[in-house]
Amino acid sequence: MKVFKKKSKGIQVSREDALKCIPVKNIQITESRLESGEIIIRYPITMRPWIAGLVKRFGHPQDKTQTKKLQLDELGAAVWNLIDGNRPVRQIIQAFAESHRLQMREAEVAVTEFLRELGKRGLIGLQ
Repeated sequence: MKVFKKKSKGIQVSREDALKCIPVKNIQITESRLESGEIIIRYPITMRPWIAGLVKRFGHPQDKTQTKKLQLDELGAAVWNLIDGNRPVRQIIQAFAESHRLQMREAEVAVTEFLRELGKRGLIGLQ
């Protein structure tokens, strides 16, 4: 009997297929822009059942939706603004590289890592 199970790696997607995907923003988020060019994104979070139980035991209202905030700096805001639901990841990388005078490989690594993090938080999905 094994105590620890290996995590499945999920679906493996080739690099070419990943660059063809189109990122789409979550419709449940709200964004506000600051004068500095930064963007604040507010998004709902789901509470784990055991946390919801603790909240209920301490007498806090359970129906209130919990939200988190994420503040994007100038570079993150630039990528966020390029996500329009029509452009594939490859075009976003190209536009980001041209506007910030980066090599394609540098821009690819930065943008894909940023998109991966947004996906983990549930802020974007890929089509």
